[in-house]
Amino acid sequence: MPEQQPPITIGVVGARGLVGQEALAILHQRGYSPKALRVFGSSRSVGLTVPYADTELTLEPLEAITHNPPTFVLCCADGATARSTADLLSKSTSTIIDNSSAFRMIPEVPLVIPEVNGEQLVQQPRVIANPNCSTIMLLTALNPLRAAFGVRAVQVSTYQAVSGAGRAGLESLRDQTHAAVQDRPIPDGIFPVPCAFDVFEHESAIDPDSGFNGEESKMIAESQRIWAMPDLSVLPTCVRVPVQRAHAQAITVELNRTVSVATVQDILARAPGVNIAPPGSPLTPASIAGSDEVHIGRIRVDPNDARRVLLWVCCDQIRKGAALNAVQIMNRLIELRHQSSSSGRTTSVHSAPGYASTS
Repeated sequence: MPEQQPPITIGVVGARGLVGQEALAILHQRGYSPKALRVFGSSRSVGLTVPYADTELTLEPLEAITHNPPTFVLCCADGATARSTADLLSKSTSTIIDNSSAFRMIPEVPLVIPEVNGEQLVQQPRVIANPNCSTIMLLTALNPLRAAFGVRAVQVSTYQAVSGAGRAGLESLRDQTHAAVQDRPIPDGIFPVPCAFDVFEHESAIDPDSGFNGEESKMIAESQRIWAMPDLSVLPTCVRVPVQRAHAQAITVELNRTVSVATVQDILARAPGVNIAPPGSPLTPASIAGSDEVHIGRIRVDPNDARRVLLWVCCDQIRKGAALNAVQIMNRLIELRHQSSSSGRTTSVHSAPGYASTS
């Protein structure tokens, strides 16, 4: 007789942040009861509430997560908080799905985009890392072409919304825009230069040896890891633009064989998590904000080399680029547990050696 599974409980760490709020909205849309949820925040926010469905959830201190640990923890905070969460839960059976960069390059921790390498979830690891938002949209768009034709090299320019820097990024754009249109002095914000009516290279630090900034380096390393292609050429240029929400990318991918626009369109139209914009319709970050898919438009093939395909891609980086990807990982793990229970098999839960160490 199949083993009875205990009720699923979910903890959201960083529930007041943009990604945490989005995760709660997605959980509500997918029908999770507020009784199944616990929310955790910083010491400044403990005791405050966040709305969920027709009720309010009270924020608990992170240390309280060890009392009746949740089945799944969606960590929507910074790397230090993610590592603290893993430390606190190291002796529990909780599964942590982390949105920060804390665990992305630890070999024992799967780095997962369900549409790309979801098979890594079959072993039901204890810790799973969400890739960087720019990596998620890049590989979700390109993976169908890689599967069909193989990939030799990728070049990408990103146009990243200020909300990628959190609520403070949004506030900077709004405050500076209001000042500019009212012809007042531009107040300081969180970016190195004013973000209103301007674009600038991503604010992450530049590595003096490689010349790539931190955002670009993440895209390179994460793409190579997820695709298991350590020698893959990935050449990103990451730029911040005065957009509130959703990123855009101009991608050039070199395939292993020649293709036509019609063939590429056919492959992408059948791919999971992808939406093809109708020809001639404008595809912009604002037009797709709040949607689940990675949207692709302006599909072109280099007339001088039909192995080179050009794409214009837009994706809500708070949703699919962070919160939704984490919820999709959790839902897939729930499905795997139910399958194991229905078949009467015992599921082994794999931990990541050393994942919880903060030393």
